[in-house]
Parts: sequence; C-alpha cells; structure tokens
Amino acid sequence: MITRRSFSTTLAAAPLAFSRAAAPKRNVLFIALDDLNDWVGCLGGHRQTLTPNLDKLAAQSVLFTSAHCAAPLCNPSRTAIMTGRRPSSTGVYDNNQPYHGSKVLSGVPTLNRHFHDNGYLTLGSGKIYHGTYGAYADKEGWHDYGQPKSDFHLPSPPPLGGAAARAHFDWGATAGADDEMNDYHVVDWVSSQFARRRQQPLFLACGIYKPHLPWYVPKQYFDLHPLDAIQLPVVKDDDLDDVPAIGRRFALSNGDHARVTKAGSWKNAVQGYLAAISFADAMLGRLLRQLETSPYASDMSIVLWSDHGWHLGEKLHWRKFTLWERSTRNVLMMNAPGVTRPGVCARTVSMLDIYPTVTELAGIATPAAQEGQTLVPWLKNPEAPRKQPAVTTYRFRNHAVRTDQWRYIRYSDGTEELYDRAKDPDEWTNLAARPELARVKEDLARWLPQHDEPDAPRQAGGDEAD
Repeated sequence: MITRRSFSTTLAAAPLAFSRAAAPKRNVLFIALDDLNDWVGCLGGHRQTLTPNLDKLAAQSVLFTSAHCAAPLCNPSRTAIMTGRRPSSTGVYDNNQPYHGSKVLSGVPTLNRHFHDNGYLTLGSGKIYHGTYGAYADKEGWHDYGQPKSDFHLPSPPPLGGAAARAHFDWGATAGADDEMNDYHVVDWVSSQFARRRQQPLFLACGIYKPHLPWYVPKQYFDLHPLDAIQLPVVKDDDLDDVPAIGRRFALSNGDHARVTKAGSWKNAVQGYLAAISFADAMLGRLLRQLETSPYASDMSIVLWSDHGWHLGEKLHWRKFTLWERSTRNVLMMNAPGVTRPGVCARTVSMLDIYPTVTELAGIATPAAQEGQTLVPWLKNPEAPRKQPAVTTYRFRNHAVRTDQWRYIRYSDGTEELYDRAKDPDEWTNLAARPELARVKEDLARWLPQHDEPDAPRQAGGDEAD
C-alpha cells in the first residue's frame, strides 16, 4: 500500500549514481511528459504535488524554471521540438496538421532522424510525436519503436467525473494496478534497452503520456491527495475584463470552468490532475532506477521535458490553448555528465533550444535550419546572462513574447496584452494600454515573427481538442 509519506521518502532515499558521473557524453535519454505544468515540487507550482523522482533528477541537473513552448498544444509543440522550427515558420499550428504536410519541413531532419543519420541507434516508445499520428510519424528515423498496448479497468463506464466531465475531459480511479497502464509498459520497453551495451551510441526516447487527460490512474495515486485537503488555484472572477476579445474566446471556448464550478467538481478535478502527476512521477522513477543499475549509468545524458503547460481554472480557463504563462510554461531539465553544473537556471528559454543543445552535447553538427539557441553555456553556468526571449504561437498570427520580466501578447487583429511578471506573476493586470509602457512594447515586438507561414495541410481525424 502506497502512503503519502512512503511515496515521498522511499523513492527519494538514494541519490542517482548516474548523475554524479563524469564520463564523455555520447548517449541520450530523451524523456517527454504530456500536459505537465509547474505542479512539480522543485518548481513550486502547487504545494500538494508529490514528485520525488522529478525533484531528485532536477537536483542533479540544470533545472530551467522559465522554459516555454513554441505552441500551447500537443502537435505543433512537439513538431517544433523535434524539428527545431517554430509554427510561424512551418505552418503547423494545430493538432490536425501532421508535420509531413509542411512544405517548409520537407528538407528538415527531425531530431531522431538526425541522430539516426549520424550513426546513432535510435530507439523509443510512448508519445514523442503527437498521438494521433503516433510515434511512427517518422518511421525512417527510428531503428525500432516499441508500441506496447494495455487496457485499464474502470469501475464504471465513463464519464467518472460526473456533470463536470466531457469526452476525455474526465478523471477517476481505475480498478487495476500500475501494470495495467500503458505508461508502465512504455517504461518497461525503454528500460529493457539498458540491459546490454551497444557498440553504437544510443538515442533513446521515452514518451510518458500522463498527466494528459483523461486522469484515469490507479486509486492509490488518488489516495495520496485526499479530496478534503485539496487546495485550489487562486482565481479572480473578473480576470478577463481587461483581455481582448480573441484572448477571452480562447479562454472560454470549451466552457470548462463554468461547467466544473457549477458541478462543484473543482477540487475533484485538481485531485485528478495531482494523482496523474504522481503516477507519471512513479513511472519516471522506475525508468531512472533501471538506468542507475545499467551499463549506461555513467555516461547517459538526460533531457526531460513537457510539451506545454496546463490551466486548472486560472484565468477562468482549463487545458492549454492560450498565450498566458500557465499554458506556455514547460518543465525542462538536463543532466549531461561532465558538462552540467547542477543548479537552477531562471533565464527564459525556449523548447526550440532543445534540438541544438542535444546535438552539441552529442558532438554532431546542428542543421542550419534551427531556430533555437544551444543551452550548453547555461548547462555549464546556469547564472549566465541571456538576451533572447521565448516566443509562443497559438494558431495563425497570435504570438507571445516572454522575457525574464515581461509577457507581451499580440493577437491577429492587433490587440495586445502586456504583463509585468516581476510584479504580477498571476498576469492579472493587462498593462498594454498604458502610454508610459509604449517603448517596452516596441522593444518586445521586435521579437515577433516577421513572417507567418500559411496553414500546412490538415488531415481528417486529427484530435484538435488534445
């Protein structure tokens, strides 16, 4: 029986041996988590989260506390990470636009394909590319890709979340154990690749699906977060009054917040998200413990990331699909033996920076088409200064520029938002109309994309609500 105390202490008891090693970097473990915001212990997003394995890895890595996605939804975000190109350059803005359809990307190697073509054994399992198009979105870029299947057992037909639920916007405890969850078998498949040392260097990808909806995980993870003790995000009922019409439409389009609060299910939903995070963290712990006792323990560089953030009522919104901090902020940590000086990097970085960073760590050339900036200098010195902001795009011609202090949003109709995050971390007060800040907006606007590529072809059956 897992208890809150044993979950926090047992998994975090021993330091990870591989994190202290200083062997040359050749091998890469590339770990993705889906829909994970800053509700991680080391990021302080929610005091009741339980993430001992993420926290342990972060403590022996460089933890980027202001990392931001290129797009606040799965497919364009993952396309940007895996190609190093932003949505405004590729035309991939939505979930039903597989990157194959972008004429701009026809000559751009994906990250795994680039490693494949540079002598690496490329292996993976789980969600790395967008789910509908699957891990085999780049079949020729993988030597092998495990696709384990598993069924979980629900105690009753969904929706389990009652009146607040809709489609896969749902949560509840499964009747089975961990080994009936797909992520469990993804981790098993990836861990099995540690068993023997190969002659080729290894690029190994592990895509953990949780905490993506639906929040169906075994009951023991719900029990870690008692419902009567759940703390809710602080929300202002008039928060959208100073937001332009496009931003309000993005926030309210699903009607989730009104439905959840009307049903009295806000605490239940927060509990479901926290439970799904705890489950994902436990799966990560299984993976890291297998690595620790493997032939790769001393020389595996680890890159762990999430694809975007997630709202749970903040700004009267749920899910992602906005250009505010809650949607754009990612989890990003890197542990490169012999390079990393463990610490916290508070500089604002982009998930586009992953591609050139990983190639530099591996000692292979970075394709010229990259639009990110290598983070290796910040792995060596997390306090180093940085000028380049992060730019996030949501659909056509809607962009946010994030610096260490400011968030500037410009929508396709020219309307704006401006937040001083040093004074207003919840982004409650839109300062865009203040004349004394015109110069600030002008300076930030210089980073907006100068060209917005038209939509790439769309594909029937894509999950736009993912």
